[in-house]
Amino acid sequence: MTDLAIAATGLRKSYGDKVVLDGVDLAVPEGTVFSLLGPNGAGKTTAVKILSTLITADAGDLRVGGHDLATAPQAVRAAIGVTGQFSAVDGLITGEENMLLMADLHHLSKREGRRVTAELLERFDLVAAAKKPAAGYSGGMKRRLDIAMTLVGAPRIIFLDEPTTGLDPRSRHTMWRIVRELVAGGTTVFLTTQYLEEADQLADRIAVLHDGRIAAEGTAEELKRMVPGGHVRLRFSDPVAYRSAAAHLPGAAPDDEALTLHVPGDGSQRALRAVLDRLDTAGVEADELTVHTPDLDDVFFALTGTAGVPAQPSPTEETVR
Repeated sequence: MTDLAIAATGLRKSYGDKVVLDGVDLAVPEGTVFSLLGPNGAGKTTAVKILSTLITADAGDLRVGGHDLATAPQAVRAAIGVTGQFSAVDGLITGEENMLLMADLHHLSKREGRRVTAELLERFDLVAAAKKPAAGYSGGMKRRLDIAMTLVGAPRIIFLDEPTTGLDPRSRHTMWRIVRELVAGGTTVFLTTQYLEEADQLADRIAVLHDGRIAAEGTAEELKRMVPGGHVRLRFSDPVAYRSAAAHLPGAAPDDEALTLHVPGDGSQRALRAVLDRLDTAGVEADELTVHTPDLDDVFFALTGTAGVPAQPSPTEETVR
């Protein structure tokens, strides 16, 4: 477990009769992005609060940064940074003053505090606004300042609890770039998000939390393959080629009117190669080939049983002509 930034076994937490976390196991390797997904109220923020020492667990063997949460919470706090759902920025003072205040809290000398502040303000493109009250910052600027403040203490592990909620697409993509840069520098990021695309873009591994337990865990691609509905769609303009392909692809669902075949598959390279090999055997070529694979929305709905799920999954499509 020495290469794990975060390790949790049997994590439990209840509030009265309400069980929020019911035996959760987590293993987050150093220098990676781990994303925890789940419906609202699933316990994502509770997990972050426990692992960042803000509240205590009812049970579980928990280690963060190699330190036991129960016996060495101060050592854990020294190794981590936390950016919560709500901004920690003080709008009444400037961005630079927010940074210097954080430097004081980390007991940096005035000289070191100013050096770190200047470096981080430049890194997060906040130099032009540094002398202005933070109340006038846009949502994206406040979130960048939030993370910059989190980095003052040079934490090895950062908890980002829904960091892009309410941001416009441009600001969200800026935050994604920042996260990638942090991880490239060796930082471990524990991310909770309500944007499934965000987890798909950033996370090395994803865990889906449902009813207090981990319903599934894996890479984005591994999770997508758990959900049925993937297929390859072949379209033909020549009826002879269409019939020949259908004869060589048992199990394909034909549409004689549209001259298309739907061949079940998991979207993997191996499945696609098998279809192409059978077309080669038939001596035909499709006019259009489209690979349909379930996306993380489909995975999320399938695992959490969220109400309002469409009867048919909305596939991710890649078309080859």
